[in-house]
Amino acid sequence: MLERRPFAALGQFRNDWLNARHHFSFGEYHDPARLGFGPLCVWNDDEIAPGRGFDPHPHREMEIITYVREGAISHRDSLGNEGRTAAGDVQVMHAGTGIVHAEYNRDAGPTRLFQIWVMPNRARVAPGWGMRRFPREGGGLQVLASGRAVHEGAGALPLYADAAVLAGRLAAGERVAHALPAGGGAYLVAASGTIAVNGTPLGTRDGLAISGEDSITLEAGEAAEIVLVELGQ
Repeated sequence: MLERRPFAALGQFRNDWLNARHHFSFGEYHDPARLGFGPLCVWNDDEIAPGRGFDPHPHREMEIITYVREGAISHRDSLGNEGRTAAGDVQVMHAGTGIVHAEYNRDAGPTRLFQIWVMPNRARVAPGWGMRRFPREGGGLQVLASGRAVHEGAGALPLYADAAVLAGRLAAGERVAHALPAGGGAYLVAASGTIAVNGTPLGTRDGLAISGEDSITLEAGEAAEIVLVELGQ
């Protein structure tokens, strides 16, 4: 089953520094039909103005993944971690027993990113943060972060969740087949370009909820960047 969620139909929030779209209910946007997708409970498509960002605020018991599409985001937290995550790279924060963090765009241009929250499968873990740089060209979908045993040793950032975050770029006309976890699902967003997933067309920043499929075939209509979250049962 494939359910397309067009970008134009996503929830919206905008103020003087943040332009956000919500794939699932978040903040003031509430849609009882879109409360999440399995353990995936937030997928926000955020644009942050230069010099602005999210002031220090707390989280608990959540795995928070940030995939930067354009620009960069600068992180600081109550554990003393600091870092700058640039376009094509990913950061993971384990909220666990509690953490306070801030995220700012310190660059001259806007930062565009995906903010993804996944419910953990372990409670009361020690909070933590990490980031990694990943190549953006070739090789199909690359595992960026994972809590699945099948991805051990793949160099991915760890997650305390039965989930994995993958990303990749496809050239125009390129086709890639990808197996999905048995009994689970997945959520996919075309960060740029256009693709078809098992024949279902997606435009830029459209979402696709995938369930009951053993595998998917991705075909790029034009050069595309794809972010996929695999979810266990």
